[in-house]
Amino acid sequence: MTPISKWYPTKFFERDGQLRCQWSYLGDLAFTDPFFHETIVKARSININSKPYTPLSDLQLLTEWTKEIEYLNPSAFIFHVSRCGSTLLTQLLGTDNLNICLAEVPAFDQILRLPFQAKTTPHNVSDQELLSACFKFYGQKRSQNEQHLFIKTDSWHLMFWKQIRELYPEVPFILLYRSPDEVLRSHRKLRGMQAVPGVIEPEVFGWTYDEIKEPDLDKYLAKVLELYFEILIEIAVNDGNRTLINYNEGAISLLEKSALACGLNISEEQKTNMLQRSQFHAKFPDKMFREEETGMEIPVYLQKAISLYRRLDGLKDERQS
Repeated sequence: MTPISKWYPTKFFERDGQLRCQWSYLGDLAFTDPFFHETIVKARSININSKPYTPLSDLQLLTEWTKEIEYLNPSAFIFHVSRCGSTLLTQLLGTDNLNICLAEVPAFDQILRLPFQAKTTPHNVSDQELLSACFKFYGQKRSQNEQHLFIKTDSWHLMFWKQIRELYPEVPFILLYRSPDEVLRSHRKLRGMQAVPGVIEPEVFGWTYDEIKEPDLDKYLAKVLELYFEILIEIAVNDGNRTLINYNEGAISLLEKSALACGLNISEEQKTNMLQRSQFHAKFPDKMFREEETGMEIPVYLQKAISLYRRLDGLKDERQS
């Protein structure tokens, strides 16, 4: 074990005119939280992370230090339109300690959005090198028993699918989706970052600030969903290593199709544990899951997204692994 083992790059920020990497020690902390930022919060209680200094490094060291760790390459990337089973999938896979499941790692998002930051600082490492190094650190083997690495992206990382495919041309893409009216209904209860104009730089979506001056949050989300489904269709048509899964197929199909796409063998005991976990809420593991009410009348502004959803669903069984 090297001195850098179990350390992770958790944040990037400017210091003395240069972009620096902040490190956190995660030790043997289990990566089983619904979202990775929850794991980072827990890590603050580890003694070494509460020292009166902040461990920083130059970005060049981040790439060089990957030579000092043993890591897994990704087994699959999980893309999604939000509220469509992606958190559930990582929670199911995470019940097996042979799997490393990374659910929306903040450092990945920060790297992908660096070019869109208003005060982006020039740095001596390319964005692709930085992203690759970060994936390697988060895929490091801590117990030496880990065999698979699953990376769940943020929903807006669909905009970066070509960038990720360039890094990993052979890794399966699992594409999760759901009917737009059901996604909208879920966001009405608790809005995600992508559902509020301006929280994520509009340039990430290919828009300007003038183009997102939509006071109606539901109409704005409909626009975001249209873009998501357009990109999913693009991937489905052009990428030969993708698997489409509709939320309404249920937890068993979600698990089995994902396992098939990755060549993952799941024992009956593991499957039982995973399906037991599926009885509880994906984001709140201590609460039993209850399916949301259906029957919402489809508003006019959601019709285009619905049309794209149906077109995507028609591609589901084409060229599946």
